[in-house]
Order: sequence, then structure tokens, then C-alpha cells
Amino acid sequence: MSISVQHISKSFKEVKAINNISFEVKEGELFGLIGPDGAGKTTIFRILTTLLFSDKGTANVAGFDVIDNYKDIRNHVGYMPGRFSLYQDLTVEENLEFFATIFGTTIKENYDLIKDIYIQIEPFKTRRAGKLSGGMKQKLALCCALIHKPKVLFLDEPTTGVDPVSRKEFWEILKRLQKKGITILVSTPYMDEAALCDRIALIQEGEILEIDTPKEITKHYPKAIYNVKANNMYKLINSLKKYEHHYSVYPFGEYVHYTDKRTNFSTDILKNYLVENQFSDIEIIKTTPSIEDTFMELAK
Repeated sequence: MSISVQHISKSFKEVKAINNISFEVKEGELFGLIGPDGAGKTTIFRILTTLLFSDKGTANVAGFDVIDNYKDIRNHVGYMPGRFSLYQDLTVEENLEFFATIFGTTIKENYDLIKDIYIQIEPFKTRRAGKLSGGMKQKLALCCALIHKPKVLFLDEPTTGVDPVSRKEFWEILKRLQKKGITILVSTPYMDEAALCDRIALIQEGEILEIDTPKEITKHYPKAIYNVKANNMYKLINSLKKYEHHYSVYPFGEYVHYTDKRTNFSTDILKNYLVENQFSDIEIIKTTPSIEDTFMELAK
């Protein structure tokens, strides 16, 4: 295994950040930690990158223990924290040269690894990092994390605050890096990005809810789920929540995701209820559960 975490726990005074976490990441796998802010994702990353000690449990990265072999781990991993942490007063090229020097290498030596990314920011190589756009900062940070050719790449919420086009480009880059044999552990609060991982761990309040492939996780949703739409969406959500037979009601894009307690549920009965409550343009269609639906169910 490229990453092995066994029964890790960490508290900050009275706050338990992570509680008895265990998971493994295979060599060359793209593994996602999926959960909202405060779920414990960053704490896990800091422990695995030797920036923080756990209270109990053990962890290995690239065959090295996070405590006994912390220096080896730092030489074999790349870490891109959630907040942009490069030197903002240095130029793009100066930042990259600085990180290459720290790891005893050069840009030229490992240029093939970052070439696809760097050519997108090379026209701005003399610009200060602090003056780059969000997407460009993201690409520069990734180049700096890769310049020493790491075995394992840690990306902590890398696409937060980045525009949709840059997000899509970034995940395409990750897929290409994976093909080069790099193990990637990425955290994200975006459920749509979870589907792009080989396997995911859903995490909430410091505990793992489920670990599996995205496809298998959505199979675990216990009920039929329906897209419901009407002329007044705000009123629709409140009316469905007041409906005595509702099991769950969540806004989901232009629809409301609705599940019913009854085993003999009929869309006609629900439509009649909505008509009685003065709704029009009613649409009720059975749909496939998403990772977000499964997460909301497991987090109850």
C-alpha cells in the first residue's frame, strides 16, 4: 500500500478533529477524502505529511512511518495545502527554482513531469505569484509540489475558489499524473469531484462514513429517489417537508430530491398533494442517487 492509516485519532483540547480513522490507498490510485469544512480532512493531511502528531494510531506513507521516518516521507511526497502558500513576492519562475533547490534538483531534471502544467503558466513566468489568477496559482502550486518527482501527492481542497473551467482542467491534469504512476490523495467538499476518483472515503465530523468506489457507494442508497419540480421551488421544499409521508427532502440544482417512507409510493399521489397545495408545472421523475444523496443519508 502507498498509504496506510490505522486507527488514527487527534483532538484539539475539547474538540475531536478525527476519531479512530482507518483507510488504505493503493499504489498509483487516485483516492478522495470527501466531506464538508470541519470534517477532519486537513488534520489527516497534516498527520500524513508529518506536520502534526496524532494522539494515537499509526500511519505509513510510501513505506515510511510518519513518526520514525518523517525525513524520508518529506523527500518522497508532494503537498499542496488548501491555502495558497507560495512566496507571493517571488515570480512564477523564482518560486519553482526555489522549491527545486530545496529538494536538491532542478527544473530541467524533472521538467517532463510538470511540462503539461507549466506550459500554461510559462507566459507569466516573470509575474509575481501574488498577482496570478486563482487557476494560475493552483497550477504553480502543483508544479512546485511535483518538481522533486514525489511518489505520493497530497492535494488538500485544491479546487476551492477556482472557476469551473480551471477545476475541469485541474482534474484532467490529475488523471495524467496518475498514469505516470503517482499515488494521489485529494480532499474536496465538492461531491461532483468525488465521481472522478478511483475510490473515496466519505468523512463527517472526524469519522469515516463509507469507503468504496463512487459507483458502489451510490448503490447503497436505501430508497427510490425522485426529482421534483414546480412553479415555486421555495414553497415546494417547505410543502414537501410538511408532507406526512416524506423521508427526505433536499434541494438539488433545479430540482428537489425527494424520497418517501412508503414502500408502495405512487407519483400520482404526490402530484395530487401538490395540486391541492396550489402548485403548477409539476414534474416528478425517478432519478439515480448521487454521491451527495448517499452522503446526506449516511450523515443523518
